[in-house]
Amino acid sequence: MKVAGAPISWGVSELVTWGHRMAPERVLAEMQQLGLDATELGPPGYLPADARIRAELLRRHGMRIVAGFLSIVLHEGPQAARVEIQREATMLAESGAEVMVVAAALPGDSYDSLRSLDADGWTRLVESLSEGDAIVSSQGMTLAFHPHAGTAIATAEDVRMLLERTGVALCLDTGHLFLGGLDPAEIARDAAARIRHVHLKDVRSKIAGQVMSGQVGYAEAVRRGLYAPLGQGDLDIEDVVTRLRLSGYQGWFVLEQDTALTAEPEPHSGPSAAARESLEYFRHIAGAMQTTSASKEE
Repeated sequence: MKVAGAPISWGVSELVTWGHRMAPERVLAEMQQLGLDATELGPPGYLPADARIRAELLRRHGMRIVAGFLSIVLHEGPQAARVEIQREATMLAESGAEVMVVAAALPGDSYDSLRSLDADGWTRLVESLSEGDAIVSSQGMTLAFHPHAGTAIATAEDVRMLLERTGVALCLDTGHLFLGGLDPAEIARDAAARIRHVHLKDVRSKIAGQVMSGQVGYAEAVRRGLYAPLGQGDLDIEDVVTRLRLSGYQGWFVLEQDTALTAEPEPHSGPSAAARESLEYFRHIAGAMQTTSASKEE
């Protein structure tokens, strides 16, 4: 079972108002210390744009790039999105990534909007996704669409429409699906053939309820502890992973607990400590599944 880290677990977000951003050298070093050897790219501009410099940075830390995340406005049409998708896809392909994860952003610099697309917006979004999928495929990668809080595709109804109106592959993010009113385990079962990438988050349901009701914005909820290390929240992460494996999922499991920082954390504390707990829980699940599988074969 392939497991990777993500810079957002260390507070590194694409939103400029998110909070303190830790330097790549420290984030990659702490991932390596945990025993991870794979990561997502992080937001545009986080790692060096020069492919050789980026490759050397990754080599020093024994890391590889397996995917990247791009939040981009898609419902204004394919021409508006094409340049950004091409730029990110090129950088990911240069780094040997397998997947480009795309979310359908709403205009603005937050994930606090609650807005659905009209018929014209849906038409343009579908066109943009089709063109984006072709761009990413031409680079030898898969585009995996990411339903995400505060974007154009956030709710259960949005996801239903997406599955009906497109054939795009999915990034299953347990936390964002839950915030949208979906059961991640049901999506893992019912849309198994569409899932190409997985973000594992555990959620504290009380804070999630405040986001879902509109009482608290997404970034503020993250600061209040919306996400817990795997196994310490209210989601059945083991059930999701089990369903995915039973369906034949062979992709990456990315440990992604969104974090917002106000200052540089002390060594081996904060994000690093939480990521260690998540990794230990994931390895426990993986070990239990392998033991069960071996027993059945005997």
